[in-house]
Amino acid sequence: MVDAVLAETAAVQRRVRAVPARVVVYLLLAGCLFAELGYRQVWHRLVAGLAGLPVAHPTEAALTKARARLGPKPLRALFDLLRGPAATIADQVRWRGLLVCAVDGTTLTVADGAANLTRFGKHRGGATGGSAYPLLRLVTLVACGTRTVIDAVYGPISIGETGYARRLTGSLHAGMLLLADRNFAAGPLWTALAGTGAELLVRARTDRHGPRLPMLRRHRDGSYRSVFGGRPVRVIDAEISITTTAGPATGVYRLITTLLDDRRHPAAELIRLYHDRWEIETAYLEIKSSILGGRVLRARTPAGIDQEIHALLVTYQILRTAMCDATNSTLGLDPDRASFTIALHAARDQLVQAAGVIADTVIDLVGAIGRLVLDNLLPDRRLRTNARTVKRAISKYNARGPNIDRRTYQATIAINILAGSLTTDPEP
Repeated sequence: MVDAVLAETAAVQRRVRAVPARVVVYLLLAGCLFAELGYRQVWHRLVAGLAGLPVAHPTEAALTKARARLGPKPLRALFDLLRGPAATIADQVRWRGLLVCAVDGTTLTVADGAANLTRFGKHRGGATGGSAYPLLRLVTLVACGTRTVIDAVYGPISIGETGYARRLTGSLHAGMLLLADRNFAAGPLWTALAGTGAELLVRARTDRHGPRLPMLRRHRDGSYRSVFGGRPVRVIDAEISITTTAGPATGVYRLITTLLDDRRHPAAELIRLYHDRWEIETAYLEIKSSILGGRVLRARTPAGIDQEIHALLVTYQILRTAMCDATNSTLGLDPDRASFTIALHAARDQLVQAAGVIADTVIDLVGAIGRLVLDNLLPDRRLRTNARTVKRAISKYNARGPNIDRRTYQATIAINILAGSLTTDPEP
């Protein structure tokens, strides 16, 4: 695949080099597995298992020039080859025949420098006057059941999530059910997303800033028919109560959906299904915390950032695909039980050992990474909750102090479909 994208993007080296183009791609992917190291140290790990073979010993400057020669196009093309929902036999990835997906955005910190600052800019405002580093906004479309990336776009922080979401419409189609948060409940965007043929399930604000949704007809399940973005929709108003040993908490929620048949798609099931939107937040946690460890991206130019972002997405997708291949080997095994951390560290070990660099005639779909994943499965997910707190404030003056209750609690949920007028009290 690497050779194919290098040929497609005309990035194959024109003369024999100590670090040919294919190896530079490997270096960029290895750099994502060892985000805490400089590329020179990454190179040492890349060749650590090749003892006795003649290998190059490039300098830091040589590696920098090699990455610049390669450019971002091969990594973009490689991501295009790999992106998409992972093939899986698990029932959890679909709901009533629809592939459950989510769209949302996050921010990544990039190296501070004139070129990056010009392209991406810093977050302005706030008590501290803004962010210390330039930021980029990343918006992805993720398959919730496997947390694989279907598509992704990124750019300056000055453009909002909904602006980037329009660029993802080409990856939406009939047979998908898209989950999104309140930022995406905007009429023009709704029209664009619904026009792809995908079904939508989006939360909406319930205060005076929320969309106007006139009640046209009440359904038996408590939902009602309305119009939004020029299209017929169903609206579900519900009161959700969460009870733990710390006490109860209640909130009022409103969902808008293009699924108009209340018998085939009951309101109570849609409310429970909407919780799957949090799978995209877990995917961002795996990218930003497990892989990057909260670090600033290395590249100091926009072209380098483009290269590094796509290498990061490719690495994440490869790991997720390996995890799905492993869980597919056991009938009925939920992909949720595969540990991303186990897969990540197993991949690091495989790279340092240069394991499997010589192709075999037997295809092992589970592989060493998959076997470690299967040997260290996570327990079935339990319903747990904790209070929303500021754990790492931008300013020390906004911190909540050392006595924050960081525990999670086993919880029970009660759902009450509201058939009357919806309250617009502030949410807890």
